[in-house]
Amino acid sequence: MTVEFRSAVRADAREIARLFQISSEGASDYIWSQIAEPGQDLLDVGTIRYARDDVDFSYQNCLIAEAGGQVIGMMHSYVMRHDPLAVPTTDPVLAPYADMEVPDTLYISSLALHEGWRNRGLGVQFLAHAQERADQLGLNGLSLIDYAANTGARRFYERHGFEIIKTCQVTPHPMIRVTGDAYLMHRP
Repeated sequence: MTVEFRSAVRADAREIARLFQISSEGASDYIWSQIAEPGQDLLDVGTIRYARDDVDFSYQNCLIAEAGGQVIGMMHSYVMRHDPLAVPTTDPVLAPYADMEVPDTLYISSLALHEGWRNRGLGVQFLAHAQERADQLGLNGLSLIDYAANTGARRFYERHGFEIIKTCQVTPHPMIRVTGDAYLMHRP
């Protein structure tokens, strides 16, 4: 079956949120739980979040992989800019990530494929699209955060030129499905 890559549209927001849940190891659910109304479904919160315009966490920053008219994967990325006026996060789960950034890079916050579509070279194609976008924007390469527990993903990124440049400890929380270290990875 032919896989096509396309820019996301607002109607993709729910599938983007679902794929974010796959790649974030519970971090997206944790973040969404902090902004949810009482009793609100977390997937609904994520859908609303990605249906927005002109913000980093928007469908506008997603590339969709589609096969047979079905979304099979996505990559969410945005330009990482250092904001010296940003208010530091005090959330104990999120605070360790506060300085895990490489300014002036294209930050890949999520790259996820549905089961059955992994290990088919689609991740490499997503990275090629990301590199092309970073080059067009004149950025200093690509960056992302990966978990030490996700050894397959780390090996994939290392095979494709990413290096670990910083580490932080994952704060344990019942919603977070990994423990140990998180790695900031960069590819110039």
